[in-house]
Amino acid sequence: MLKMFRRGVLLAGATAALTAQARQAAAQATVPVQVRIDPVYPFTVPPLTYAANANEPYIDAQTMDLHHDKHHAAYVANLNAAVKDHPQVAAMKLSEMLSRLGELPEAIRTPVRNNGGGHANHSMFWMVMGGHGGAPTGDVATAITRDFGSFAQLQSDFNKSGLGQFGSGWPMVLVDQGGKLSLVARPNQDSPLLDGRRVLFGNDVWEHAYYLKYQNRRADYLAAWWNVLNWPIIAERYAAATSQGLAI
Repeated sequence: MLKMFRRGVLLAGATAALTAQARQAAAQATVPVQVRIDPVYPFTVPPLTYAANANEPYIDAQTMDLHHDKHHAAYVANLNAAVKDHPQVAAMKLSEMLSRLGELPEAIRTPVRNNGGGHANHSMFWMVMGGHGGAPTGDVATAITRDFGSFAQLQSDFNKSGLGQFGSGWPMVLVDQGGKLSLVARPNQDSPLLDGRRVLFGNDVWEHAYYLKYQNRRADYLAAWWNVLNWPIIAERYAAATSQGLAI
């Protein structure tokens, strides 16, 4: 009887271990990244294409969960609420909604600017992370050297831009259809799509993006963030921008 009990305990333990391994494998499974995605109503939070802990130790899993599942979800819910009673607006793709903001009913312009911009910015943000950092290669590397002098110079200028952004906002590298890159800082959730411009990659310097780990050390967060960039995806975004077009 005792042997049977022990055997049962061992089997139960083995089953639990296998279940845990299966959950871990599922959490780490990746899904294809669609770099040309242009969200439509009803808007949804895009799933992460990597596990929430994939950016550790530079960005912790708890921050990723809260940022993706709570903050981004709030922008999406508010955007859906803003446009649900305006079918002509709801029929637009997100990039069009933002680039034609002045044509929207005045009552919803501010919520669309804030929440539509938040949706676009964050959708880009998740897409360009989950990688291993390092240095870019190929056409992106060539463009960075051409337009910024060197990758090291871009990092320095980008970090200064993020550190100098008063309050909340984003330092961003923009790309035009000719492949030219430029650096901007935008406050709050103001998307460059408002001006018809496209983002190659950018970093969120709202405090909710880094405070659990870095507290008030924004400079440390900015420096660490380069270690999680996914340069192959950024290369795909660059190729899209210079060929069929980059949506968000």
